[in-house]
Amino acid sequence: MDNKNEMIEANQSLDTLIANSIDLIQYARQLVAKQVNLVQLMTYYSLGKWIVEVQQEGQERAQYGKKVIKALSDHLTEKFGRGFSKANLEFFRRFYLNYEDRIAETVFRQFAIEKTETVFRQLEENPPFIVSWSHYLQLMRIENKEERSFYEIESAKSGWGIRTLQRQYNSSLYERLALSRDKDAVMRLAREGNVIANPKDIVKQPTVLEFLGLEEKAEYSESDLETAIIDKLQKFLLELGKGYLFEARQKRFTFNEDNYYVDLVFYNRLLRCYVLIDLKVDKLTHQDIGQMQMYVNYYDRYEKLDEENPTIGILMCREANDALVEITLPKDANIYASQYKLYLPDKKLLQDKFRQWIAEEES
Repeated sequence: MDNKNEMIEANQSLDTLIANSIDLIQYARQLVAKQVNLVQLMTYYSLGKWIVEVQQEGQERAQYGKKVIKALSDHLTEKFGRGFSKANLEFFRRFYLNYEDRIAETVFRQFAIEKTETVFRQLEENPPFIVSWSHYLQLMRIENKEERSFYEIESAKSGWGIRTLQRQYNSSLYERLALSRDKDAVMRLAREGNVIANPKDIVKQPTVLEFLGLEEKAEYSESDLETAIIDKLQKFLLELGKGYLFEARQKRFTFNEDNYYVDLVFYNRLLRCYVLIDLKVDKLTHQDIGQMQMYVNYYDRYEKLDEENPTIGILMCREANDALVEITLPKDANIYASQYKLYLPDKKLLQDKFRQWIAEEES
């Protein structure tokens, strides 16, 4: 019996050793990756800064600038091999020009000229760059500074990979969020990303469902749309945004001996409330709105806990009608209509609409 207990204890100790070892190595690798990424970005920033400063000394700037980059590329490639092509050096130059206000001159000198090791503590405590070089290569394609800042912050906070960043940009996430906010909230997007603080923060105009593979002109039912969403639930959650947990489809509840069914039920842990989604493939009617109001009322009275916030209802429809929602419901109703699109929206059209909206706000 003693031998058996000793064997069990030995196995438990071994399991603990293995688990702790794996956890330590993963932590160490993450730490090294962060440091490597920071050093890499600081190096590219510094090279870009030097290139710009030398180019600005030339008389014929365009011709002289090309000469500077080619000469530097030739020397660095001969010394270090791949990674310092003319195209890459041009990216370093653009990186500095886009983010030159991120690094104080004293910090730059400590890193690039004095090569002070203690500067890394300062950089790690308050990192000037928060995503990878591959992310910045994508971000530098965005001309609008506020929009570029938004996608950088969201990539870091939400852990977006490159493909997800590209998809969110191509789906015009920034414009879709901005068009559902006031001017102050739009500026907050650029400073802090998409902060979920109230029910309206989770509504997009429109919601983009191109990943479902449904054709815009094809005949499909609400059941078809719902099934397609469930089949691509992970991508749908990404499109919905932060904090969503899926609970059920066709969630039944009974009231006065009648059965009712909510198409999709989610819980948002950031807002700490239920989010009910009803799918509508036809024109939105006041009956649809009234039905959603009844669903929301039921969840508020019989499902949510006292410490949870009021339930949110979203009518996801082919054609949204905000005026109909406004006239049908009281002002404090937690119900929203969101138009859905089965294709990526025209980015230029949304950008023009956003610029027009900003101009109207400022006039």
